Amino acid sequence: MSTREPPEMTPDGHFVVVDGRRWRATDPSLPEDIGARLRRHLMSARRAVRSATTASDAKAEGEARARVQRAKVALGERGTPWWEQSDDERRRRWEDGLADLDGETRD
Repeated sequence: MSTREPPEMTPDGHFVVVDGRRWRATDPSLPEDIGARLRRHLMSARRAVRSATTASDAKAEGEARARVQRAKVALGERGTPWWEQSDDERRRRWEDGLADLDGETRD
C-alpha cells in the first residue's frame, strides 16, 4: 500500500496544488464509497481515452472523453464549483453522475 502524502491544499480547501499548479479539489462532502466508485469510472474512462487515441479511433476517443467529463463533474472537479452549490445540489450532482456512469457500463 502506498504511503504517499496527500497533495497540498489551498487554505480554503477548494484546490489541490500539484507541481505548483492548482486543480479543483474533489467535493469533500462526497461519501467515500461513492467517491471510490466515481474514481474507478474516471480511471476506466482515462484508460479508454488512451486506447482510443492509440488506435486512432476518434469516435471512441470522444465517447471516452465524455465519460471522463461526467466523472469529473460528479466528483465536483468540473462544472459548477461545489462550494457554490447547496447540499441538495451537491448530492444530486454525484447521484446523477454515478447513475449515468453505472448505466453506461451495464449497456
